[in-house]
Amino acid sequence: MNAAKVVEDLQRRFPNEPEYIQAVSQVLGTIEEEYNKHPEFEKTNLVERLCIPDRVISFRVTWVNDKGEVKTNFGYRIQHNNVIGPYKGGIRFHSSVNLGILKFLAFEQTFKNSLTTLPMGGAKGGSDFSPRGKSDGEVMRFCQAFMNELYRHIGPDVDVPAGDIGVGGREVAYMFGQYKKLTHEWSGVFTGKGREFGGSLIRPEATGYGDVYFLQEMLKTKNDTVAGKTVLISGAGNVAQYACEKCIQLGAKVLTMSDSDGYIYDPDGIDRAKLDYIMELKNVERGRIKEYVEEYPTAVYHAGEKPWNEKADIALPCATQNEINGDAAKALVANGVIAVAEGANMPSTPEAVKTFQDAKILYSPGKASNAGGVAVSGLEMSQNSERLSWTAEEVDKKLHDIMVNIHENCVKYGTEADGYVNYVKGANVAGFMKVAKAMMAQGIY
Repeated sequence: MNAAKVVEDLQRRFPNEPEYIQAVSQVLGTIEEEYNKHPEFEKTNLVERLCIPDRVISFRVTWVNDKGEVKTNFGYRIQHNNVIGPYKGGIRFHSSVNLGILKFLAFEQTFKNSLTTLPMGGAKGGSDFSPRGKSDGEVMRFCQAFMNELYRHIGPDVDVPAGDIGVGGREVAYMFGQYKKLTHEWSGVFTGKGREFGGSLIRPEATGYGDVYFLQEMLKTKNDTVAGKTVLISGAGNVAQYACEKCIQLGAKVLTMSDSDGYIYDPDGIDRAKLDYIMELKNVERGRIKEYVEEYPTAVYHAGEKPWNEKADIALPCATQNEINGDAAKALVANGVIAVAEGANMPSTPEAVKTFQDAKILYSPGKASNAGGVAVSGLEMSQNSERLSWTAEEVDKKLHDIMVNIHENCVKYGTEADGYVNYVKGANVAGFMKVAKAMMAQGIY
């Protein structure tokens, strides 16, 4: 395989999908050496079959707002690869959603799910509908309209969606309810469900907790710990909130959180009480992070900016893709950051990744360090199948063990001659090899 030529060909075929091309380019560039050790892969054109989704589903979603106006959005589901299990991946509701972004997320999800060692394939879906500013009734009607089409393509042994940006417990519940009505069955077709109807303990916390568990393992390679470190976190949603919570539990000092309008910097640190305020603000009141400084006036709000120019030891990008560019990465390195653990999907641009790796700091890609969310989704699927509910301690231990195992595989495949661990290469090769071997075993179909 010549990775550059494969990417060039995909770029020609999909010229308007930059995020997808970026994700494919990063993966192929790091697995090329390992791939070429297996001529049987090239003989069956495995790389092209791996890059192009099994299925791309798109549809119109028509719904009625509170004013009685008829609105139309796009709906999508990308079923990328199911060789190691049912398609599995979140649903994203955000105005930025388009086909290229969802293809990149489904591609990444395939390797992330492989890394967990659980039997899950890769998928992603969503809509350009944004729940922001909508009433509960409008969100419910949209979710029901979305599910009126999607239900045909999913199922507990076919494709199991979950939440993502813009899709929390409320949205999952509405979609699950409509699926149940349309199919006349109760099954574990969604994960991230409420505790009252099949959800798993620790699922809301899983991505954020898992990110910090992975960070712990990275720091251990340097005989270091999270305790006493200062931390920059972007985002103020589910992932950011629980990454912050786990950092606080482990003795770190979190300085920042953000949303799409800007970020807050609290020199005194975001403690448990302040985090509770943020959770109430974002999860219940659905307010904006700038309101934090009205409650805690020693903090500063920076409108329209990201937190990467602040000085700290650790950065946890937990917002969205490409939020750290080359200049932001240089600022982080110059300000003494020793570790970056991605809680979001592909939040660092290629220039940023190169900056981190050239500086030899600890850097983990999202497919490794944010795999905790889908790992516990897989555990929720198991509990639904067995009609059981595990304790929080049981699920948390399984989550921790999975993150430790992912880290070990990254070290196995990513340790370079000078001892530096290239976590990007390690995660990509480890995830790829399992999927590739399963594809080879199942033949060409």
